[in-house]
Amino acid sequence: MPPRVYCIGKSIVTPLGNDVAAVFNAVREGRSALRLYPQAFPGTEPVFASLFPLEGREDRSLFQEICLEAARKAVADAGADVTSPRTALVLCSVKGEIEALGRADVTLAASARKLADALGVVTTPLVVSNACISGLAGLIEGRRLLLSGLYDTVLVVGAEVQSRFIVSGFQSLKALSEEACKPFDAARKGLNLGEAAAAMVLSTERPAASENYFSGRCPKNQFSEANTNPTRSYGVWEILEGVIRNDANHISGPSRTGEGSYNALQAVLPCVEREELAFVSVHGTSTLYNDEMESIALDRAGLTDLPVSALKGTFGHTMGAAGILETILGMEAVEAGIALPTRGFENLGVSRSIRVSATEVPVRGNAFVKLLSGFGGVNGACVFKKSEGR
Repeated sequence: MPPRVYCIGKSIVTPLGNDVAAVFNAVREGRSALRLYPQAFPGTEPVFASLFPLEGREDRSLFQEICLEAARKAVADAGADVTSPRTALVLCSVKGEIEALGRADVTLAASARKLADALGVVTTPLVVSNACISGLAGLIEGRRLLLSGLYDTVLVVGAEVQSRFIVSGFQSLKALSEEACKPFDAARKGLNLGEAAAAMVLSTERPAASENYFSGRCPKNQFSEANTNPTRSYGVWEILEGVIRNDANHISGPSRTGEGSYNALQAVLPCVEREELAFVSVHGTSTLYNDEMESIALDRAGLTDLPVSALKGTFGHTMGAAGILETILGMEAVEAGIALPTRGFENLGVSRSIRVSATEVPVRGNAFVKLLSGFGGVNGACVFKKSEGR
């Protein structure tokens, strides 16, 4: 039997908050850090986004800061020793520090090396940059590295900071909404951008479910807003399967029949019993074609009876961080027995009858599917399952 891959530590760093439990509660309450910026970056039009403070960015590397904070929190949560030669680091991002290119060595490879050095990781770090599925692709790569037997522990960090380059690029595609986005809604006008970092520690060693597991082992005040609640009890989370499929449709437009997303779903669904699935955590960008494509893929895969949860109405599109951030909150949702609300949704605006709700929905399953798609026709799907500890 091949080894099994478990999630043993996690963290998120967002403009909405830096503590998993606090941010999870904020999502349940319908709060968001999305707002209108008249000119967030020189030469750009007004943008509705979720951003960290803009002041002083030119004098420091915000990207490196949030990567390091998320990584350290996840490592502390896992109680892992990342200095072992059997530990790998995977950095996931779409654009990294692209705004500083030409002024410094800020390629994604260089950023990964700096992060590894700061953490004491001695192995050569890997970079996953695969459009908007980068974070999920990084988790899939981390799982594969562990199954190969080359490593015992993999730290996966996903992060994105916005910039003039990114904002102007999306504005040129007319893909941005000048108000809070509305995933799957009939009145949706486009996406919002967001900033975040998120990290997960993966291991082949099964942790015991306990009151400390996933409850924030970080010592109080070591990191901002560290979760020190010692009373929450959790199960053990396993990555059952993860795949990437490309529909080769268009550089910036998804397959109108949801081909890549459907194929990814078809590949991962056999690993889990249908009654175990609580919900599907979708991409849900709030763009006209992506939301429609996802609804078609879910319908073709026979998943329209499951609740659908889309979080970009809360965080905006966090790109390289999205796959990890949304997976972590999906785990929290299963633990709480709910599917998280889709902020901004009012009236279904896609052709297939999927179960989107503006309020949280009670669920009974112990697993969920994470679904993402991105430019170039890339699509990723991954199944996560909670089991009880020994």
